[in-house]
Amino acid sequence: MQRIVVICVGRMKERFYIDAAAEYAKRLNRYCRLELVELPEQRLPDNPSAAEIGRALAREADAVRAKLPPSAALVALCVEGRLRSSEEMAQLLGTAAVGGDKCLAFVIGGSFGLDEGLKAEAWVRLSMSPMTFPHHLARVMLLEQIYRGFQINEGGKYHK
Repeated sequence: MQRIVVICVGRMKERFYIDAAAEYAKRLNRYCRLELVELPEQRLPDNPSAAEIGRALAREADAVRAKLPPSAALVALCVEGRLRSSEEMAQLLGTAAVGGDKCLAFVIGGSFGLDEGLKAEAWVRLSMSPMTFPHHLARVMLLEQIYRGFQINEGGKYHK
């Protein structure tokens, strides 16, 4: 069974996000071994400089790397990533499974995004939309799209 790790910078506090993520995590149990990892977002002053943001992102990237399973295929969610349809997301899941990658690791950054070095290490850079979403909502959207991708690959009725 394929292992999927979703590493998120920042902790969810809002019950509606927590409930939605839990619902998709429950649904995914029949398709993969899902692991959700939450890492703390680095604290920054109210008006941080570019250098302060860069240092914080580098520390967050180190924490992400410490949680990445060995030989995981890294998928970085970032605005400059490639937009994909749900069908293309399903193909990505299928390619990782067929290609022998036993683990697919998705990384969602905090409010300032992801470190450039971490994005450069990614197998795939994925953009959810050119619009801006709260990173907690992005987590729910990602879990839903992973579930939809498995449904598409299975020929299920969820995706219409």
